[in-house]
Amino acid sequence: MKAVVFHAIGDIRVDDVPEPAIEDGKDAVVRLTASAICGTDLHFIRGTFSGMKKGQILGHEGVGIVEAVGSEVRHIKVGQRVIIPSTVGCGTCQFCAKGYFAQCDNANPMGKRAGTSFFGGPEAAGGLKGLQAEKARVPWADANLVPIPDAISDDQAILMSDILPTGWFGADLAEIEQGDHVLVFGCGPVGQMAIASALLMGGRVIAVDRLPDRLAMAERQGAQIINMDEVDVPDAVLKLTDGDGARRVIDAVGVDAQHAHGGPDEPGMLGKAKEKLEQYLIEPAARKFGTHFIAGDNPSQVLDWAVECVAKAGTIAIIGVYPPTDRSFPIGMAMNKNVTLRMGNANHRRYYDVLIEHVLAGRLDPQKILTQTEPMTDAIDAYKAFDERQPGWIKVELQPAA
Repeated sequence: MKAVVFHAIGDIRVDDVPEPAIEDGKDAVVRLTASAICGTDLHFIRGTFSGMKKGQILGHEGVGIVEAVGSEVRHIKVGQRVIIPSTVGCGTCQFCAKGYFAQCDNANPMGKRAGTSFFGGPEAAGGLKGLQAEKARVPWADANLVPIPDAISDDQAILMSDILPTGWFGADLAEIEQGDHVLVFGCGPVGQMAIASALLMGGRVIAVDRLPDRLAMAERQGAQIINMDEVDVPDAVLKLTDGDGARRVIDAVGVDAQHAHGGPDEPGMLGKAKEKLEQYLIEPAARKFGTHFIAGDNPSQVLDWAVECVAKAGTIAIIGVYPPTDRSFPIGMAMNKNVTLRMGNANHRRYYDVLIEHVLAGRLDPQKILTQTEPMTDAIDAYKAFDERQPGWIKVELQPAA
């Protein structure tokens, strides 16, 4: 079968790979009908997240049809259309039982104290083969596959594999109450879904970015927008909030952001990685390149702004991904403002009942942020366009070959 395969930093290819098979009685094999490119995938290609091995299949967003199930699978049936949540949980451990699927005790083979397990990542994330492929093996199928109602299309469902539940997770962490000012840093796909979720929860959203197409999409959703290239961000936020700051702040940027030289006309990380490999293998440089959503060399600029812009006794929710090596945070300012800080990898499986209801009712339409649909055979060109932040390339769906 065909799949998008990691070979080295800056080197990904569409290769022929072996088809997956049932390895455990709780497994299922899913034939993918849709996958997608996520900003997190760029971490691995750029080298801002280490540990990727040659031969790993990329991708953690998937929709498909169940082709086979193991002998211990009880609720998922062959032939069902399903969403594959990005993070993996066993469904029965102490954390899964409380809805913390991203902190499952059993999903990561590195042990209970290991981090979140997800598809298409490095060994530290469990090493599961990714979903940018024609087929995929899904462990603990009863916990990690979500049947899709017929009224939800693949174009909607692929945004529900990661982007919509992650955005909703950010709004949930932020503890939004009716009428709250909600400041969202980053108007990429997750930021857009955080904006949609915050608006549905009754928030008054202010969105910050530097790319016109992303800001325009945020404005169409109903957010007030701030172009960080044109104004002082903290000053602009205070003016929009009567001097109080935003009660709720969502960091949807993390380390996944603009490449070092900014604009869409500059070559992206995929084009530079081979010739400047050493820059991505040295940790400070990797952090610098990975965090250039903001102009300048401060790797925690968004977090600095989040703490500066949050209202007293407000809440900051961090859903943008940071590597374990990042250690910079303005703790003193946060403490003196009585700030509540909440963060983490999304517990996708926790939110599907409410999100499916909202999508069926038309209160949320994740398809609105889908800007491109490309065959998987064109994945490399699609990655390059997405990496370079070419205008209009906000969220890319990949369709696996038949």
